[in-house]
Order: sequence, then C-alpha cells, then structure tokens
Amino acid sequence: MTSEFDLIERYFSRSVTRDDVVLGVGDDAALLNVPAGQQLVVAVDTLLAGRHFPDDSAAFDIGWKALAVNLSDLAAMGATPAWATLALTLPAADPDWLREFAEGFYQLADAHQVALVGGDTTRGPLSVTVQVQGHVAGAKALRRDAAAPGDALLVSGSLGDAACALGQLQRGETVAAELLQRLNRPQPRVSLGQALVGMATAAIDVSDGLLADLGHVLAASGCGATLWPERLPTSAALQQLPYEQRLACQYHGGDDYELCFTVPAEHYAELQALRQREPLPLTEIGVIEAEPGVRCQFGDGRIERPPQRGFDHFREDEARA
Repeated sequence: MTSEFDLIERYFSRSVTRDDVVLGVGDDAALLNVPAGQQLVVAVDTLLAGRHFPDDSAAFDIGWKALAVNLSDLAAMGATPAWATLALTLPAADPDWLREFAEGFYQLADAHQVALVGGDTTRGPLSVTVQVQGHVAGAKALRRDAAAPGDALLVSGSLGDAACALGQLQRGETVAAELLQRLNRPQPRVSLGQALVGMATAAIDVSDGLLADLGHVLAASGCGATLWPERLPTSAALQQLPYEQRLACQYHGGDDYELCFTVPAEHYAELQALRQREPLPLTEIGVIEAEPGVRCQFGDGRIERPPQRGFDHFREDEARA
C-alpha cells in the first residue's frame, strides 16, 4: 500500500539547488534565508476540481496552473519568486496522474528557479493549494493603492482568451489550441513585474476579469478611470468571435493572468524603453482619473458605465468550470 510519505518521497522530493534553502522537504517545517534588505512576499491559492479547472483536465496542466496562478500574484507585486509549498488532496494515489502533475509543476518551477520546500498530502476530493514565497527590495513592492489621476493605464499581453476557451468547453464546442493553452497553462508575467518596480504606481494581475480587478485598484487608490474598449489587446483567435461576445470575455473573463498597471507621466520615457525591449505587448487602454468609477469611452464619443462584476466564489449563479 502506498503511504503519504511514499508519495512525497517519490514525486515531491528533489535536490534543492538554492543556497537560501537551509532545510526543505522532509522535516516539520522549512528553514529559509530571506536576503538582506528584502521584504518577504507571500501568496496562496487553492484550485478545486470542477471549480477552477474541468474535471477532465490533464494532470500536467493542473500542476502547472496551480503554481502559475501564485507566481502571477508575485509578479503583480514586482517580486522575485523563491520557494513554494504544496498541499495536495487526492481521491486516490494514481502513479500516472501524480507523475504528470509533478512534471507540470516542476517544469514551471524550474523556469522561475522556485524550490518546493514543503507541504502536505491527504485523501479526499481533488484540490491543490500552493503557497509561494518571494522577495522584493524593502518598500519597493508594487501595490494596488498608489494609482493617481493622470496615470496611464496599461495591460500586458491579450485579454479574454482563457474565458473564451472555458465558455467553449462548457458548451461542448471546439476550442482553438491557442485559447486552450491560455486557459490551461497561463504564463505568469514575473519578469515584467520586476521591470515595473520603480516605474509603475500600482499593479494587479487579471485573474477575475479586467473590470473587477481594475476596480480593486481604483477602490484601493481612491480614484476612477476612463477605459478605451476599442484598444483592448485581442488575440487573433479571439477576434473570430462576434464583437459583443468578445468584449464580454475581455471585460469580465478571468484566468488570463496578465498584468494591469498604471504609469505616471514622469516615467513614460522609461515605459517606452521597456516596450522596445519587452517581447510582450504592453497596451495603453485608458487613463486614471479623480472621478470614481469606470467609464468606457468609444471612438464615436459614446460613454458607457459597465458593471464591474467579476468571478466571485460565493455568488450563487457563478460557475467556473
């Protein structure tokens, strides 16, 4: 019979190459050295089968995404990832599933030099909880509460792809490969977040929908924004949708894990330089204003005030997967 400790030893115990890990997997807790002059940055997320990913999702994709959503939170803070812990609840100890899950998790962890330093395994309905820890220079972290009127509002990459893929899966439709990739294996924008430190005033990752997540920044900063919907960055695959359906995915769809951030005029030259060297598109989609709320201004002069709803686990009519 496979024990909990067998699972840990076989799939989640690896030689740690980071010098700041004093003690990793195998004891009651990890011992870690935080670099001098740095603040510890911690994020945690839980993914549930049938809620955050379809029940038939590939184990590799679940392992990847469980880490990616947390790394995205660190990216939004401008932090450097360092360590992770994993709490895994399994209905059964399936060796093939565990091997693929670990491969997905470690492929992304290795890409960002993240060491798995501890966790827990237990039996029950499938759920994955990952906590990541990183660091950022003291008082330099990007936050939600520092946007100011006049700041440019930007977003990385493209928006609405993951929501489109999920909707098509739920309706039993064929999903374009590039959209499915965005849903199953999001790319946390870690290097971009680090590059924005000292340049951006505020940042957030788009996990629950652009309008909802932008609303968090505006509420924390005590200001509003005008958004230019026709400038929202759109992938070639998403452009195949009817306009209103596409816009709904971009407004309210989550799981893109792009960064939404604000940049003041005095750092605009730095932003332009970053755009030149950053392979990821950085699109200006609006401006921060003193008047509260979000106004969507179209090229014909029309202005709309859309609802800032996003994904909410406790809204009765929500369905994630």
